[in-house]
Amino acid sequence: MSGGSLGIRSGSYGSLDKQGLNGVLPIQAASATRTKAYSKMLKEKETLIHWICKFAGRKKVGMLLLCVISAAVFIWVVYFGEDQENDNGSKVNDNLALNNPLINVVQSIRIDNWTSLAVSVKETKVGVMHPPPPSYFLGYTLPPGHPCNTFTLPPPPADKKRTGPRPCPVCYLPVEEAVALMPKVPSFSPVIKNLTYIFEENLNRETEFGGSDFGGYPTLKQRNDSYDIRESMNMHCGFVKGCKPGRGTGFDIYDSDLLEMEQCNGVVVASAIFGAFDVIQQPRNISEYSKQTVCFYMFVDEETEADLKGKYENNKIGVWRIVLVRDLPYTDGRRNGKIPKLLLHRLFPNARYSLWIDGKLELVADPYQILERFLWRKNATLAISRHYKRFDVFVEAEANKAAGKYDNASIDHQVEFYKREGLTPYSEAKHPITSDVPEGCVIIREHIPISNLFTCLWFNEVDRFTSRDQISFSTVRDKIAAKTNWTVNMFLDCERRNFVIQKYHKDVLALLAQRAPPVIYPSQRKVPPRRRRDRKSGARHHRKVSKEIV
Repeated sequence: MSGGSLGIRSGSYGSLDKQGLNGVLPIQAASATRTKAYSKMLKEKETLIHWICKFAGRKKVGMLLLCVISAAVFIWVVYFGEDQENDNGSKVNDNLALNNPLINVVQSIRIDNWTSLAVSVKETKVGVMHPPPPSYFLGYTLPPGHPCNTFTLPPPPADKKRTGPRPCPVCYLPVEEAVALMPKVPSFSPVIKNLTYIFEENLNRETEFGGSDFGGYPTLKQRNDSYDIRESMNMHCGFVKGCKPGRGTGFDIYDSDLLEMEQCNGVVVASAIFGAFDVIQQPRNISEYSKQTVCFYMFVDEETEADLKGKYENNKIGVWRIVLVRDLPYTDGRRNGKIPKLLLHRLFPNARYSLWIDGKLELVADPYQILERFLWRKNATLAISRHYKRFDVFVEAEANKAAGKYDNASIDHQVEFYKREGLTPYSEAKHPITSDVPEGCVIIREHIPISNLFTCLWFNEVDRFTSRDQISFSTVRDKIAAKTNWTVNMFLDCERRNFVIQKYHKDVLALLAQRAPPVIYPSQRKVPPRRRRDRKSGARHHRKVSKEIV
């Protein structure tokens, strides 16, 4: 190796074996050639510096050097610091997943088809960051060996004495697994993305027929336009008067309750009792996690609140928060009950999911288990049970007339209107639709634009025609499905009866109490006196003797 090669620094050190001294690099003295080359290079550098200083001052030269150093540091941070940050970020996410006890429980469950909220960054040669595409929940599948995949309904028990509806088994996941599978992102809303609502201080009551101050008297033209599904829509959906649902709109609620309702940003379980018509039923089998995270709300009117006086404190009875509703917009109590039933997304603007149950029902399963079974596992955004016996709207209308649920002329008018729009009797030709008649006492749904649109349109039919929502359900569902290919998950009525138990109304309970025989406790029973032998008992013997003599 020559000294010139060391001075130029053009090659590698080569193999240590070829350099001797047991692999230690030799220290060589600088030769004359190296000294000359170094002196020549130094003179060239001094000439360059003098040339720069000639055209620029010292301060400008310093600024130029500072800019060069800053640019070098910036490039190093971009190309090396970003990689380090990405590595650290992935470790943080892994730690969050490992530290979550609810996720640890269900590590064996495979989620195949859902997108995450994590922002994916696409790097190019110039370091441009592209925003990720929108993320939506697309459903999931349980692992092949999971018991719920092979679960089938057993045959109904052969009990000839009981021929009516009854519950059937349902394959729920444990609460911890259901909570861990709660979607991190909303489901996809076909066609409609933005839904706003009409507010009118001065109502125009000149309409073809139907409507109310609360609903806003939409015309038939406005009704037809509301079924023309678009990306952005502005429509009637109750609470038309005033600027905020529950404040000066009818169905008014105190501001303290409205503030609490706005804080519900997860799951809401809601019910209502008006006219002191039912007894409040406390949910059972509710996990501690649900008690802490789920909002339980019971809406009552002034009559019901007076009946509950002294039975609750701090606005609560058990898990239910009692909300007093004033200025009910309808004289028909059934129609007033449709407001919280169908418009929960307006009363709870920040909630993601809701479970509505009628006031006569007792909830006996955890809300997260119900949501997982009937929404998330089915990749559905609204679920309702079908009627256990009736599948046809025309049959349902006749049953309502026979039971006196509404005046016959109004029911006939509504059915004839739908018939002119194309309503036909239910048949197998409508499959995969399994029924046109729901059992509407339970509604499970996700609050996204398409499901909110459905319940708004459903409420508008109830506001315009009769309060019998089973009659208008299929018309609204089919009109939306024709434009969006969206539909409702209609599950078996026996599955609904698995997680809610139907109780009697108060008037029926009072009637049964009157008919029931009085209960006699052991201490109140009278012990009959010991029967003494009749003095005339010998007469029997006498008759026998007389018979023998004859």
